[in-house]
Amino acid sequence: MKRTANAHWNGTLQAGQGEITTQSTVLNKTQYSFKTRFADGVGTNPEELIAAAHAGCFTMAVGAALSQAGFTPGDLTTDAILDLDMQALEIKGIHLELKATAIDGVDEAKFKAIAEDAKANCIISKALSVPFTLNVTYA
Repeated sequence: MKRTANAHWNGTLQAGQGEITTQSTVLNKTQYSFKTRFADGVGTNPEELIAAAHAGCFTMAVGAALSQAGFTPGDLTTDAILDLDMQALEIKGIHLELKATAIDGVDEAKFKAIAEDAKANCIISKALSVPFTLNVTYA
């Protein structure tokens, strides 16, 4: 299986602008620019897309792991906070903040173990080489 995306850029780093389109066209010529990446502009940026991909992949992995263990997942919500070092121009890490409703038969320790395993083994986690952290709120 292959997934594709296309990026187009025109101009200098600070004055230029670009568009990102995904295979599904959920993003279809979505604007990105210096301002959307390093300031407050309208549009998206690569780091935001990495954070979104990681949040989505991880949350699905938690749901899958719970299902494989014989449990019915409830509401799972993950915020992914990507730490971009502006001086070094590198991603320092991604913090995942998972909030979940309690699931019959799953205590907090078991849920946290499942979440930690999903953090280490979701497809996006495996693809990235930056450190990840995780905080779980399970109520």
